[in-house]
Amino acid sequence: METPIIPLATEEQKQAEETWRKSIPAQVFLNYFFAINYHIQEADNAQGGLRHLPYFRAHQAELTEDDVQAITKMLHACWSTEYALRATAELGDEDYLRNALHWTFPQAYHTIMAGLQAFLYTTGVRANNPALVRREVGRLVVRNAYPRPISFYAAGAYGDFSIHRLPLAGYKAGLQIAGKEIDAQAQIGQFLRTTRTIKAKATRLQVQANPNTALRSQKTGKVLDKWTPSHWQQITWRLGYTTLFDLLGRLRISQTSREIERFVEADIDFSLFHQSLLDIVSYLNGLHETYVAKALGLERYEQLVAELPRHLQNSFVEERLRTRVTPQLTDDETPVLRMAA
Repeated sequence: METPIIPLATEEQKQAEETWRKSIPAQVFLNYFFAINYHIQEADNAQGGLRHLPYFRAHQAELTEDDVQAITKMLHACWSTEYALRATAELGDEDYLRNALHWTFPQAYHTIMAGLQAFLYTTGVRANNPALVRREVGRLVVRNAYPRPISFYAAGAYGDFSIHRLPLAGYKAGLQIAGKEIDAQAQIGQFLRTTRTIKAKATRLQVQANPNTALRSQKTGKVLDKWTPSHWQQITWRLGYTTLFDLLGRLRISQTSREIERFVEADIDFSLFHQSLLDIVSYLNGLHETYVAKALGLERYEQLVAELPRHLQNSFVEERLRTRVTPQLTDDETPVLRMAA
């Protein structure tokens, strides 16, 4: 009998396999943001869900003209950054979008954060410290200030995390783009757990590096280097809740970081990644704009939009006002802006 000849992998095959292996982290990241967008699109309705929330219906603010100007400045920052993000999509082919990740990741993060700060300002939260902003928005998520598609969150101590308002999050996440709601929720659940794990470990390092906060051995008084579940539970309060806004914080990747190079060199669908980010940005900014419009009064908000800088006139801002913001407010009593003395 002849000895069977087993063909060896060619250099091209080896290179393709190596590229695929290196692309896995970037593919997982794409999966996460595609899953978030998929979940939003599946669970959203024509009204965006805000008008049915008691928190939204009760939302009002007493604002001075200086307050209105401060909010306007935040919204301009939000919209100008979104404008730049959209311009990249219009300019870009696949190769351009690949290299544009250096700025599109932080742009997506900062446009959402600027819109969020404008909303928080109307609730009385007027700080811009990122940790404080994430803590406050986490509380709002838990209080049902956001529609069902983005009301999910993680809580609990390291090793004992619980996922809320995402009933399919316990299923095993695959390496494929979500094609069903079960896939999307599984991937979002994994994203929540990995992000909360990173936060928990970073918090432990921060606590233990400070002699005044470090947990110590009851026997020796020395700073603990090995932790039990009870030790993790002692710092859980420092974590707050892990929400969509913490997941978006993962986009804050330094331009000089090796992490961003892993994405640029990966073999993934960059157009799909960019579109997913754009859709999430538009959805969240629309929600925050609606809250601001309710606090200002629709007429005052319309005036704000009418006075936009030239590059933002007749743009997505006006389109969202017409399709997302106005429908939330016109069938209900729209408050008139109450100016504080």
